[in-house]
Amino acid sequence: MLGKDFQKYWAGSEDRDTFGGLKGAFKSKEPLKYKIVQARYRLGSMINRLDVYISRLQERDRTLFERVVSAQMAKDTNRAAMYANEVAEIRKMSKQLITTQIALEQVQLRLETVGELGEVFVNLIPVVGVISELRSVLKGVMPEISIELSGLAEDLQGVVIEAGDFTGGYSYTGAASPEARRILDEASAIAEQRMKEKFPDLPVNALAQRA
Repeated sequence: MLGKDFQKYWAGSEDRDTFGGLKGAFKSKEPLKYKIVQARYRLGSMINRLDVYISRLQERDRTLFERVVSAQMAKDTNRAAMYANEVAEIRKMSKQLITTQIALEQVQLRLETVGELGEVFVNLIPVVGVISELRSVLKGVMPEISIELSGLAEDLQGVVIEAGDFTGGYSYTGAASPEARRILDEASAIAEQRMKEKFPDLPVNALAQRA
């Protein structure tokens, strides 16, 4: 019975004050399902913007890489090292953003499966942990997306808490889960592979100068 009641509550197809006699207990005016749809839309927007930014970084990397090679050919080792340092910074930032993009894509996939009561806890709790972690990573790189992720994390926490209130037997602690760490680790590993595909290795001599 609880499962059927939750489906109605989830979709907003019934008067939300009627469930369990808890009038006023649920503060949300929007159906939980709508909040998840909105979250997926916001994630899609962020993923697309990250894609544009990563492409710009890749273009900048290509330009600087050519300068490293040209300086090497001219035997200007100091200039080659300077450009190599810039390339290294761009690649560090690129890896962070690619990792973020991949992790957010995984979050999007999980949100698509949330529709049952049990799935709220199984899928949303790791998602909130992932988003919270990425928010911190992006603070110094893309602060505008970091702020958006902060708002998104709060909204999804609200969904988890509201679903927990509905069952009356679940308390959300906000602690990061091992599943969230697994998602982030997998995203980092995939990002490492994509970096090798997108960004050519720096000349050995330039790396020696940087060292």
